[in-house]
Amino acid sequence: MAATRLELNLMRLLSRCEALAAERRDPEEWRLEKYVAALEDMLRELKKQSSRPAPELLNEYSRKVDFLKGLLEAEKLSSSTEKALANQFLAPGRTPTTTKERTPATKTVHLQTKARCTGKMRSELLGTDPLAIDDSEELNIRKRRGLASDEKQSAVELDAVLQHHQDMQEKLAEEMLSLARSLKNNTLAAQNVIKQDNQTLSHSLRMADQNFEKLKDESDRLEQHAKKSVNWLLWIMLIVVCFIFISMILFIRIFPKLK
Repeated sequence: MAATRLELNLMRLLSRCEALAAERRDPEEWRLEKYVAALEDMLRELKKQSSRPAPELLNEYSRKVDFLKGLLEAEKLSSSTEKALANQFLAPGRTPTTTKERTPATKTVHLQTKARCTGKMRSELLGTDPLAIDDSEELNIRKRRGLASDEKQSAVELDAVLQHHQDMQEKLAEEMLSLARSLKNNTLAAQNVIKQDNQTLSHSLRMADQNFEKLKDESDRLEQHAKKSVNWLLWIMLIVVCFIFISMILFIRIFPKLK
């Protein structure tokens, strides 16, 4: 099926956006962002047409537009580490946009962006000039692109770059796994400490309850003992009073009043 006018315009604008993304832009550069917004609108219109391209081609267009959009969002981040991490999750296109391209331009842009972020991170760690590192990285990339006539050499260099970034991803994954393992161990240690504290607190509460019950029993026994003591004393006093009363009567009877 022949490409429609809208699809041709989309391909031209996409190729222009890829060329702008490959260049070093000023922070105030606004054209690429406007072009990507126009690409999104054109892609939506293309999907609505009855004579739209094949689904695989539409997915490839969407993949490239999403890559450019993600690239712009990554450039707005503040730190080089965040930019490098955001670039790791970008997915470039799989096929060239134009017939003049040997490899997809988005893949080349992806490699350039990764090289710049790596150079900035290295400069921050070593305290060197990031512009010099970026120039050397771009020079190396341009040299690699200049040798694209030799397909075998280009393939080897591309495999080396991909292997390097794969090693970086594996190293980052190992560091994240180590951090997760350390966090898990700290969480388990804190959980054990909290569990021991809870057991100690429960034991203290049980001892307090037992001591309270014992104190209550002793109080009841002391109260009963006090009641018993009072009863015995009352009976003794009553008996003494009765004895004195009877003795007085007998004394009066035995010894009458003298006249």
